[in-house]
Amino acid sequence: MVAGEAPPFSIGIEEEYLLVDKESRAVAQDVPEALFQDCDKRLEGRAAHEFLNAQIEVNTAVCDDLAQARRELTELRRTVAEVAGEYGLAPIAASTHPFSHWEAQHHTDGERYNTIAKDIQAPVRRLMICGMHVHVGLGDDDEMRLDLMNQATYFLPHLLALSTSSPFWKGQDTGLHSYRLSVFDEMPRTGLPQRFESYREYERHVAALVGAGLVEDATKLWWDLRPSARFPTLEMRITDVCTLVEDALSIAALFTCVLSMLYRLKLGNQRWRVYSPMLISENRWRAQRYGLDEGLVDFGKGRIVPCDRLLDEIIDLVRPDAEALGVVPEIENLRSIQARGTSAHRQRAIFADASGRGADAAAAFAAVVDGLISETLDFREG
Repeated sequence: MVAGEAPPFSIGIEEEYLLVDKESRAVAQDVPEALFQDCDKRLEGRAAHEFLNAQIEVNTAVCDDLAQARRELTELRRTVAEVAGEYGLAPIAASTHPFSHWEAQHHTDGERYNTIAKDIQAPVRRLMICGMHVHVGLGDDDEMRLDLMNQATYFLPHLLALSTSSPFWKGQDTGLHSYRLSVFDEMPRTGLPQRFESYREYERHVAALVGAGLVEDATKLWWDLRPSARFPTLEMRITDVCTLVEDALSIAALFTCVLSMLYRLKLGNQRWRVYSPMLISENRWRAQRYGLDEGLVDFGKGRIVPCDRLLDEIIDLVRPDAEALGVVPEIENLRSIQARGTSAHRQRAIFADASGRGADAAAAFAAVVDGLISETLDFREG
């Protein structure tokens, strides 16, 4: 990137889906390798294995704008569903499955996954969870990537609260909106990112881990936000996978706009206040536990503020960036998420409705899965 030139703010989105049996609605076992090969061929390398055999990951190309990301996510979800359907399976864009047990699953047989399984043991075996990762291209200015990462960490709980899709685990209501994060936090090198004063300092820390033989490279830093080790991007990883593609696009738009806003402040010799991880962790927990329902702490005001008010403030804050990036509709859709709730709300509502009509727990959970299958393919063309 030429000195003084604005970052490209390109977008790449990764989503992970669980593959479920259409008849039992349970997470599939022994998914045929042919399914992954068919998806990989039809999507030209944009689909791949994930840690569990019953998971599939899709990746958009580097998108110049959100309109391209919309087209690609639509194609990716539709194609995976079509191929999976040929095997009696269906993808669900949810971060946990309502009733299946991780003990019945096995990991993908591959060098990377075999190494992870051997190194981490029980915590990694529980990873029957899925997430959404958003890459925003910032050019080759690594110092700026670190500077924006330090500031953008403040907004991670807000992004999580808007995405929650994992209220159930092994046939129980966990009481959390994002139980996925509880499972993932058992892994090493997770959680909020470390704060660094420079990219060189970050590289020294990574080199210490690599030199001691603890990790092969920075791809095994599984923080909520990290400088990508493979691309000139900041990679946001805190969010649940969104069941509705419109919600995924809105969250990707918000993350991009936050980075654009922080860069805009930087041009004016201003910056967002950097708060301690201890304080941000409290909001991270509130988002994990309550989603959008009980508010987050505004540390400038020193009190809990309802999420609808916080969202209004953030939308006003990034409005110039949304207009410049052409994502105003997606940013405005954040208000719809706040009003109608996230996937976690809808999953609980479906379960309660089915139970209220006399269904037993098994039938009520089957209804939840049916809702997830349907919503995963509920998108508008664009």
